Amino acid sequence: MVGMTQQTAGRAGSPARDPWRYRWIVLGIATFAQAASGFFVGGIGALGVHLQSALDLSTAQLGLLISAAQLAPLAGLLVAGELLDRYSERWVVGIGASAVGLSLGAASLAPGYTVLLVALLVVGVGYSTVQPGGSKSVASWFDASQRGFAMGIRQAGLPLGAALASAVLPLVAEEFGWRATLLTGGFVALLGAGLFMGCYRRPPTAPAPQDKEPSDPLAAQLRARLRMLREPSTVKIMLSGTSLISVQYGVGILTVLHLHQASSVGAGKAALVLVASQGAGVAGRICLAAWSDRSRYGRYAIVLVCMVAVIAGLAVLMTPAGRAPVVASAVFVWLGFFGFGWYGPWVAYVTEAAPPGKTGFALGLAMSVNQIAIVTAPPVLGLLVDLTSSFTPAWALLSLLTLIALAVTAAAELRPR
Repeated sequence: MVGMTQQTAGRAGSPARDPWRYRWIVLGIATFAQAASGFFVGGIGALGVHLQSALDLSTAQLGLLISAAQLAPLAGLLVAGELLDRYSERWVVGIGASAVGLSLGAASLAPGYTVLLVALLVVGVGYSTVQPGGSKSVASWFDASQRGFAMGIRQAGLPLGAALASAVLPLVAEEFGWRATLLTGGFVALLGAGLFMGCYRRPPTAPAPQDKEPSDPLAAQLRARLRMLREPSTVKIMLSGTSLISVQYGVGILTVLHLHQASSVGAGKAALVLVASQGAGVAGRICLAAWSDRSRYGRYAIVLVCMVAVIAGLAVLMTPAGRAPVVASAVFVWLGFFGFGWYGPWVAYVTEAAPPGKTGFALGLAMSVNQIAIVTAPPVLGLLVDLTSSFTPAWALLSLLTLIALAVTAAAELRPR
């Protein structure tokens, strides 16, 4: 089986003398699959003005669209993690990404808001495999000396896809209507699925995936997973992840609305600021993850830096200066770099803190906990804006959550190793 893997990798473009060069191809297709699968959902924030007008939506209802796509992964990420520990990432990720594309195509036929919500629930089922599967595929091809940098590039796929969607989908909506944006997103997701299934190969030295149930009794497996929940590293992962992912999705859903309503910026220009913010997130995920490869304090210290930077940016948005178009735009780019960029070093930290043979489950567990925040943050933040007619309470809530996570996890982590 290993020999077949090496030969196949060579046919797909890896020099037979050095099959490990193929890791860069794996990194590229994993990044593209991530960007393609998250393309439409990442662009919902930029479509906010169009969707509110076409479907007569409140800000809370707009946030629920993102929550609908993220609800299924609450359980789906754990299932995907188990599948990834037993089967090849090639098929787990490929089938999931295909489901995203087909679901978005079906959603373009939705007669109204309610059916669109249901369709996005199905999108979330397929997307559950892409995040942990792509991360595991990259982690298996890169050693610790380059893993942070590689993981940062791979995790840049999400803001990269969102940035491209924020630039393209509003134009599609203006020209062809909001249903055409769903068809566009579905086509892009299917393209990512086909590329991943066609090109991904396991590394030459990787163990064969397990096709049968593990020999350990179920009770022993459950005890092992419960022990993971009590580990200090797991506590840090969960606190930092839920707070920063809330900021990430808050920025994604509220940037255009804040600039349009509080700063009197046109919808088109506000969408371009969101594109710039997400582009900064791409740079942040790569640069911060590469920094974590060389940090004497470890990867989590870089996550702490991101929390401090996010609190500072949110504080500015809560002042009168945060309503000035130039200042607000600059702050959103800052929040893009740190509020999206944290994910690169964070996910590398998750893979390295996982017990041997349980990388898939650890990724699924960490990401499923994040899903709680992803599902709840957009509608809660939108409801706060609707009830108060102000964005300040929403930014204050995100700042408080991040401050709590920072205070709880910082003291022990900053000791030199």
